[in-house]
Amino acid sequence: MKTAALRRMPAGFEGTLAPDTFLGVKSSARGLTWRNRLDAAGINLATAISQRHGLPDLLGRVLAARGGTLDNIPVLLNPSLKECMPDPSILRDMDKAALRFAKAIETGEPVAIFGDYDVDGGSSSALIARFLCAHGRPSRIYIPDRLLEGYGPNAAAIGTLIKEGAKLIVAVDCGTTSHAPLAVAKNTGCEIIVIDHHQADAVLPDVHAVVNPNRQDDVSGLGNLCAAGVVFLLLVATTRTLRERGFYKSGTPQPPLLEWLDIVALATVCDVVPLEGLNRAYVAQGLKVMKQRRNVGLKALADAAGMKEVPNPYHLGFVLGPRINAGGRVGDAGLGARLLATDDLIEAGSIAAKLDKHNRERKTIEAAMLEAALAEAEHTLMATPDLPILISGSPDWHKGLVGLVASRLTDRFQRPSCVIAWQTEREGTGSLRSIAGVDIGGAVRAAVEAGLLLKGGGHAMAAGLTVSKDKYEALTSFLQKRLAESVADHRGTATLDIDGALTPNSVTLDLLNQIEQAGPFGQGNPTPRFVFPAHRVKGARVMGEAHLRVTIEAGDGSKLEGVAFRAVGQPLGELIQSSVGGMPLHFCGSLRRDTWGGREKIEFTIEDVADPRKP
Repeated sequence: MKTAALRRMPAGFEGTLAPDTFLGVKSSARGLTWRNRLDAAGINLATAISQRHGLPDLLGRVLAARGGTLDNIPVLLNPSLKECMPDPSILRDMDKAALRFAKAIETGEPVAIFGDYDVDGGSSSALIARFLCAHGRPSRIYIPDRLLEGYGPNAAAIGTLIKEGAKLIVAVDCGTTSHAPLAVAKNTGCEIIVIDHHQADAVLPDVHAVVNPNRQDDVSGLGNLCAAGVVFLLLVATTRTLRERGFYKSGTPQPPLLEWLDIVALATVCDVVPLEGLNRAYVAQGLKVMKQRRNVGLKALADAAGMKEVPNPYHLGFVLGPRINAGGRVGDAGLGARLLATDDLIEAGSIAAKLDKHNRERKTIEAAMLEAALAEAEHTLMATPDLPILISGSPDWHKGLVGLVASRLTDRFQRPSCVIAWQTEREGTGSLRSIAGVDIGGAVRAAVEAGLLLKGGGHAMAAGLTVSKDKYEALTSFLQKRLAESVADHRGTATLDIDGALTPNSVTLDLLNQIEQAGPFGQGNPTPRFVFPAHRVKGARVMGEAHLRVTIEAGDGSKLEGVAFRAVGQPLGELIQSSVGGMPLHFCGSLRRDTWGGREKIEFTIEDVADPRKP
């Protein structure tokens, strides 16, 4: 018997209140269990939210499943900086860093910016550069070459910046574990500020300040910020310091910080940090800024990518972000930072064209690497099905793409993966990706402490390392032993959380408008996921080399168009293709707005399918 909450859902919106599975699916095409995102208590909360705040039942249900309470709904529906931003001073070393940065601006000291080569690092570097430019101060951005220098500060680069005259170096999205490289600045008259968010050891580099919410003595509770999010707080704190010291009384205008939230939003989405609290406000407000197309670099990149729609998190994570990353992966690592920092229309257009070209090159190389890595992984798992981590490497693989391939392996085989590019006969660089509940960054740091790595660090879900060939076997054994219990615990619970069931007739723009009120969606605030139960496959055609364009049909004859990305040759795609015109399937995925030729339509992104006849 359905509850009152479910009876008031839009036509076709249904769900099951079974506590363990949704529609009884325990092993889908991807080997996942489908679960209700809300239990019975959550359904009751959703009803109460809808009634108190006068919201549609569907929206109440979506909000209740994403941290909604009876009291916080106004903030969830309108995440603002005013409500969500803390005093930057709660971060350890923030006031010290802001004062030093302010003094550099007051005195006109030469400032260099050392950033990482990914979107977060490029965005963070651009924010610092824009802040300095707004105060009439030039800066020098240094992004290391991913292939030749690797991640983080290196002694040669720091030495070069000092020789060029830098009196202050701001290291962004890196530096927390770079003891030796940063020590080069000692006794040179150059000071260093580190603005980072990566996991930290107990001992920090001996520099002027380390602002990192994930340092072990920081109690700010802001550890879910990306580096650009921390940098934005530094800019707020520095502006306040300059204002208190009377700097702006001379006529220099305060910097337009809110106009740069599009850069912060881009980094926040692309670094896959939880869209909760301040992060959610960054993205919500940043998307509003991006819609105005004021940043000439982002505008040029969107045009180069053929992006016509109003930007949303999907565009940041899957259209703009990959192109900026492509510079660091297969081209010039500094292109992204320069694109985001420039106000020159000609320069922006030129850089955007290069990044778009690099992104096409990246896709071609990645496809070949992925094919080889998948074949090796499948062969390995045939011999050892319960292997806790997949580790593979090749001298033929591109160092800049190992992280992407590791992500694909982890998604396909539901376990951590490590992909290594052997640059020489003696040394390789690798990237690791993990599954929820398994701390890969902690495992890498432990391997560093055990003397098995030349360098390594990262997050719980992603990490990087540099390893010598003679330590490879010992590292493999170490990671397998360390991760075995954790992976066994969490692989067995690999699930897809479901918000409810729909039919094509209920999928309207009004329904999507309701859903989008709970956004922006991303990590930590997941896109609502719905099931279309027992729908037939009316058609399935291959798009490009790996995607499927699918038409599904309900029992009443209503149809819905969908796309299963990267499904060709995978169990997901094989089940869909084999079911054309045959028995119905349960389809699971999300809905998104698609604008083409000035017309809006809704597209169903197919994440998984299940055979109703199988448990």
